[in-house]
Amino acid sequence: MTERSEDRPPSELLESTLEAIIFASTDPVRPADLAGALGDIPQDEVDAALQRLASRYARSESGLVLEQVAGGYRLATRPNVGAWVRMYFRNQNRTRLTPATLEVLAIAAYRQPVTAPEIQAIRGKDPTYGLKVLLEKRLLRIMGRKKVVGNPLLYGTSRQFLVHFGLNSLKDLPSIEEFDAFLDTLGQPQPDLLEGAEVAAAADDGAAATDGS
Repeated sequence: MTERSEDRPPSELLESTLEAIIFASTDPVRPADLAGALGDIPQDEVDAALQRLASRYARSESGLVLEQVAGGYRLATRPNVGAWVRMYFRNQNRTRLTPATLEVLAIAAYRQPVTAPEIQAIRGKDPTYGLKVLLEKRLLRIMGRKKVVGNPLLYGTSRQFLVHFGLNSLKDLPSIEEFDAFLDTLGQPQPDLLEGAEVAAAADDGAAATDGS
């Protein structure tokens, strides 16, 4: 059987093609990238096909759903089977973030852009190791330097952070009060960070202007 030579898949295969690309991709796939890569299909056709695909998964008894995260689409585990999926990966000794590292990540997520000294002031502990781990895992990124004495690095969350936690944007972050329950649904250890985060919010004195990066 030979492959079709056309750049654009036929209309009857568009949904299946999008499904296969999303399945094969390791990162969420942006609709604009799909449209451009498949013979410049009109964006509204791609959007409509993605909505039909999402509806098809929602109606089926599949263990997967099509979800939108970080501005793209990916196939993810259906929530009502998530507990058993997490159990499997725990048994496979999957590497998880420690409570201390999660604490650093949470402070950075809610206070970004934030410096290491500011994180230390909230936690009362040196965040250097946690920041190193989170940068290596690409959950945090360096956003520039704060324009104060010493020009310390500013840290913020990355696109990989959104992907890791299944968020479409930072607007989808739960409230501080809901954060422990949010981690529990992900099977993550829970840091005791509520008090520190509240103190941080109360103590916000207006960060100096950043370089905008």
